[in-house]
Parts: sequence; structure tokens; C-alpha cells
Amino acid sequence: MIHRLDAAARAGIDSAIDDAVARIRRRSPELGETFAALADAVTRAAGGGKRFRPSLVVASFEAFGGRPADLSGIYAVAASFELLHTAFVVHDDVIDHDLQRRGTLNIAGEFRARGAARGADASAAADLGDAAAILGGDLLLYEATRLIARAEVPADHRSELLALFDDAVVVSAAGELADVENALGGTDPATDSLIAAAHDKTAVYSFAAPLRAGALLAGAEAHDLDVLRVCGGRLGLAYQLVDDLIGAFGTPDQAGRDAGGDLREAKRTPLIALARQTASWPTVSDALARARTGPVAVLEAQRVLDESGARERLCRLVGDTLTGARAAAGALPDAARGLVDEIAERIGERIP
Repeated sequence: MIHRLDAAARAGIDSAIDDAVARIRRRSPELGETFAALADAVTRAAGGGKRFRPSLVVASFEAFGGRPADLSGIYAVAASFELLHTAFVVHDDVIDHDLQRRGTLNIAGEFRARGAARGADASAAADLGDAAAILGGDLLLYEATRLIARAEVPADHRSELLALFDDAVVVSAAGELADVENALGGTDPATDSLIAAAHDKTAVYSFAAPLRAGALLAGAEAHDLDVLRVCGGRLGLAYQLVDDLIGAFGTPDQAGRDAGGDLREAKRTPLIALARQTASWPTVSDALARARTGPVAVLEAQRVLDESGARERLCRLVGDTLTGARAAAGALPDAARGLVDEIAERIGERIP
């Protein structure tokens, strides 16, 4: 949890999300049983979760003096960032060919099973699963945009919010595409390219944009919004780098899957790029090549990665990035600076 929502804020955000997905489900009777199944799957995908992105919107709003009781639209704006995240997750699972999310079938997995149950061969069932997930993600992305477009906020703020949202979507798409390209065989991507992709995948939509959206709605000065762009970018990069550490060294509870998943899948992350720069790389490379064979090989890959110094270097990079976020926040009002400090502390606590 990056920032804890109070009960009223959680209820307000949940209500906005529920209303958005209910709108999709209300169309089901006229659009057939298959669409109804998709609407149900989308509802499940949008349910639960830590809600940390919307919590940042509300926390930033309050840190700059806003009162949720005075602006009912704050919860719709906050909820839009949760639906945006869910849309990205649904599409990411298609890109990564994943059929489960947190131990249960995702949209692609549900519809692949649906196709198989109707007699489709494996290829046709996979096509149905991918199509359903892409379309489900599209519906969520539209609903996220629609929430902002219809939120009860001042008209001059709406255009600025849409600009923030536009930036979040475009930068995230660029980061995801770069990440996929970096995973191709052939020439090893440069460390700087991997770090840039890590930033773009997460930092804007998960941190910079939510923090700036909340501050904007509270009437923050343009200078403060610029500072939050810098702080959010650094917080988001640190968060993603910690995710890479979790993917290699985290527990199953932290990673949401078997330990060492990134090592088994031979993902090209900044951690691996840093290991490539060490004298231990031949040993690390051999261990990584064997990691896909089972848990014992994963443990060996973790050991040699640790001994190479790459893990320590990435932890230092995370620490330096969080320090940079805190330093940039020095120009913010006290409550906003405290929020950045709190987020940085929570990110640091996630390091495995």
C-alpha cells in the first residue's frame, strides 16, 4: 500500500468504479450473452485491488488544501486512474500471453476456456481469449476517459485533467512498446534504454498524473504542478525498479506468482543490464539460461546475481531515485512534501 485511503474516500472511489462498470453491464441484454460474459469479466477485473493510484489523487488533493466534501467530482477523477490501470493490466496480459492474474483466470483466460468449452481448437480458443481481453481493455480505457469527461469539476480544470490523462496514456504506451522491443533477441539493450522504458511504463500514469490531478483540483500553483511532475517521475521509476527486484528476488506473496518469475522468463530488466556490466556476467548468464528449468535453478540464479553486485547496485539506484524525489519535494508546501516523503518510504519498504 503506497497511501492508505480513509473509509469515505474508498467508498466514493468504489462507487464511481461500480457505476462505470454497471453502465457496461446494463447494455448486456440488448447485446447478447457473449457480451454479457465480457461485461462480467470486466467487472471482476475492475474489482478489489489496492487502489493506490486513486488514493494518490485524493491524498494530493487534500495535501493542497482540498476538501472532498466540497468537490464531489474528486472521486470520479480518482476512479478514472484505477480504471486506466485496469485497462493497461488487461492489455499487458495479452502482450505477455498471461492467462491468470493473482492466481485466477483473467479475461483472456476466461474466454480461452469459454472457446474450448464450445469445441474450439487451441488456436481458435486463444484468438477468442485475446480478442475478449483487448476489447475488455478498450471498454475500461473508454470508461476511464468518460469519468473525467463527465466529472463534476470546474470546466477550466477538465481540459487540464484531460491533458494529464492524455500524457499518461501516450507515455505509458511508448514505455510498454519499448519494453516489448527490448525483450527481443539479438543486441542487448543499453541500461539507459531499459531504465527509460521502466520509467515510461509506470511513472506518469501511476504517480505523476494522479498526484498532479489531485493538486490541480485543489487549486495548486503551476510551479507546484511542475514539481509534482518531477517527484512523480522519480517515485514511479523507483517503484518500477523495485518491481524488477521483486520479480527476481521477491516472495510469492510479493510477486503474486512463483518466486523468481522474471528469471525463469529471462526478462531483460535493469537488474540484468547491471549484471551484464560486471566481471561475473558469464557465470550469471549461464545461471539465467538454466533458471527456466525449475526452482533449484532459480535459487542458483538468484545467488549468482546477488554475488555479482547487481542487486546492490539496483538497490542503490532505487535509494538515489527516492532521495531525488524527496529533494525535489522540498519546494512544495509542508503537507505535500510530507506526502512525497510518505510515498517514498512505502516504496523503499517494498524492496525484497
